[in-house]
Amino acid sequence: MSKMSKREKQELAALAALPDAKIDTSDIPDGADWNNAERGRFYRPIKKPVTIRLDADVLAWFKARSEKYQTAINKALREYITSH
Repeated sequence: MSKMSKREKQELAALAALPDAKIDTSDIPDGADWNNAERGRFYRPIKKPVTIRLDADVLAWFKARSEKYQTAINKALREYITSH
C-alpha cells in the first residue's frame, strides 16, 4: 500500500471539510431502475452434508417425483420453517 503525499492528504482534508451543499453531483448518473430486480437471485445458501433417517415411504414419494429429490426435501423443509 502506497503512502499518500502531503498534497493528497491536504486535498482529502479539504474535501472532507466541504459542506454537502457545495458538492457538485451533476455528473453522477441517475440511479438504476430496480423495478424488475429479483431479491436473492444470486444468493446461494451454504450446503452441509448430513445423514438423515427418513421413513421409506416418505423418501420413495420424493424420489418418485424428481431426480432432485434432495432439493425437493430441502424446499419442503424450508417452506415448513418459514410458515412456523
